[in-house]
Amino acid sequence: MIAGPYRSGSQDPKVWEENLKQMNQFAHAVFLKGHTPVIGVNMALPIIREVGEEHYDALMMPISLALTEVCDAILRIGGPSTGADQEVDEFRKRGRPVYRALGEIPDNGKAH
Repeated sequence: MIAGPYRSGSQDPKVWEENLKQMNQFAHAVFLKGHTPVIGVNMALPIIREVGEEHYDALMMPISLALTEVCDAILRIGGPSTGADQEVDEFRKRGRPVYRALGEIPDNGKAH
């Protein structure tokens, strides 16, 4: 799982898109190491866009946190983010790896 700021500290949709772009770039790099990357924002946003922005708070973190139950490890990127830190906390509670840099993630032998 890739965790980083999305809206944290900004009301600017351009910043949100740049944050999401950065997470997706890291996801691609994780994929090239042979893993299947997941980003909570990517899972939640299509649903939010379909049902309306007023459902953002009810959907974003519950979906992201649910993903922590099925992922093996997390890569925490970027700056301050309460949501990303909550995701990291869930991995720590389960004793699963928390990575802070791409280079810490092992290649799994199935590099793409």
